[in-house]
Amino acid sequence: MLTEIIIEKLFEQRDFYLNTIKHLEFQLIMEPTPDEILQNEKLKIITIKELKKIESEIRLILSEKTF
Repeated sequence: MLTEIIIEKLFEQRDFYLNTIKHLEFQLIMEPTPDEILQNEKLKIITIKELKKIESEIRLILSEKTF
C-alpha cells in the first residue's frame, strides 16, 4: 500500500515536470528576448534532469515490487 502511494506521488511529480517543459516550450513561441531564451533553456535542462531522476525512482520501485 505504501509503495503505491509513493509511486503515485512520483507520477504526480513527473507530470508536474512534463507540464513545466510544455510551458517552457510554449514561452518560446511568444518571441522571447535572447536573455529569456537562455533562461528558458537553463530551466529546461534542470527540469529534464529532475524528470530523469523521478523516472529512475519509479523504475527502481517498480522493479523491486515485481520480486
